[in-house]
Amino acid sequence: MIATNLEGSSAAATTELPADLKADILAIGRIDAVPTILDVVCRTTGMGFAAVARVTESRWIACAVRDNISFGLKPGDELKVETTICDEIRASGHGVVIDHVAEDPAFRDHRTPAMYGFQSYISIPIVLADGTFFGTLCAIDPHPAKVNTPEVVNMFKLFASLIAFHLQVQERVATSEAALLNHQQADEIREQFIAVLAHDLRNPLASIDAGMRLLLKEPLNEKSMTYVGLLQNSVKRMATLTDDVLDFARARLGGGFKLKRSADAQLLPALEQVVNELRAAWPDRVIQTDFAINRGINSDPARIAQLLSNLVGNALKHGDGNSSVRVSAATDSEGFELSVANGGAPIAPAVIERLFQPFFRVAHQSTYEGLVWASTSPRKLRAPTTASSR
Repeated sequence: MIATNLEGSSAAATTELPADLKADILAIGRIDAVPTILDVVCRTTGMGFAAVARVTESRWIACAVRDNISFGLKPGDELKVETTICDEIRASGHGVVIDHVAEDPAFRDHRTPAMYGFQSYISIPIVLADGTFFGTLCAIDPHPAKVNTPEVVNMFKLFASLIAFHLQVQERVATSEAALLNHQQADEIREQFIAVLAHDLRNPLASIDAGMRLLLKEPLNEKSMTYVGLLQNSVKRMATLTDDVLDFARARLGGGFKLKRSADAQLLPALEQVVNELRAAWPDRVIQTDFAINRGINSDPARIAQLLSNLVGNALKHGDGNSSVRVSAATDSEGFELSVANGGAPIAPAVIERLFQPFFRVAHQSTYEGLVWASTSPRKLRAPTTASSR
C-alpha cells in the first residue's frame, strides 16, 4: 500500500464536475476494452495501480482505475493537477517513464513521488486525431519496476492510441445521432406545420368560392363574368393544391391516404378532363393522347386524375418547350398502364435516384419554381384489374 493520505492536502475530494468532464468519464466507461487494458498494464509491468485520467489545465480526474495497492482513487475522483506529473505531460506532450525514482536524476527530488509515495511510474499521453490532449494512461507502484523498455513503452502508446480511437468513434456516432435526431425533429415539425397550414387554408378558400357563387347570381357584364370565372378556377386550383399538401402531410405523419376505389371505375372521363384542363392552361403547348381503355379498372379515379395532372404538369413545365407531351393509357390482360413522356435533356442517373423524394428539386434552366421534375422517359403506372389486388 502506498503511504499517502488522499483526503489530505495532496488530493482534492470529489467535487461536482461540469457536464463536459462528466461526459468524458462516461465515454471512457463505455469503452469495453479499458478494464482489460488496465489489467494487462498491471500484469505486464508488475505495478499495482493503473488509470485512465482526464487532464486539463486545472483538473486531474480519474476516469477508469485498476487499484491493487489501495491507492484510494475511484472513477470521478480528483487529484490537484499541479501535484501530478501528468500536468507536465500535458504541457510538453511527451510521456514520462521512471524505473526507480530514487535513482532517477530528473525525478529523485521531484515533489510528486514523495507526495504520493511511488518509486516506479509511467504515463503516456492520450491524444485525439485532431491533436487535442485528452489525458493520460498511467501506472504507479511503491516499488521499482522495469518499465523503461521499448516493449512496455510501445505497449502503453498502443493502448493510448486505442483509447483515443474509441473516444473519436463515440464522438462521431453521437454527432451522427444528434444530426439524425435534429433532422427527424425538423421533418416532423415541418410536416405538422404543412398539415395545419393546408387545413387552415380551406376556410378562406371556401369563403372566396361562396362569394364568387353569390356574384354570379347578380347581373354582371361580360368582362366581370370573365373575371369571376377566372377567380373560381383559381380557387379550385388552390383547393386542389391544398388537398395535395394534406395528402403529403398525412402520408409523412403516418395517417396514409384514403382511397375511394371502385371495382369497375371508368377512368377515361377523368383522364380526358385532366388533359383538357391542361390544354386550356397551356394553349401554346401540344399534348398528344392515345387512350385505349376498353373496360373498368379497380381504382380511385380521383387519385389517378391527380397523378396524371401532376405528371403532365411537370412535363409541361420542365421539359423541352418546343416538343409535345405524350400521354397514353391502355388496358390489357394484366391491367392498366398510364404513361407520360416529354422531350428534353435526359435526367442524370444520380438525380433519378432522388427524383421522387418529397420536395426534391434539381437545378434546371426552367423558369418555373417547381419542386420535382417529371421524367423525360415514359413514366408508367401499372394497376391490376381484380378487386382483390392491391
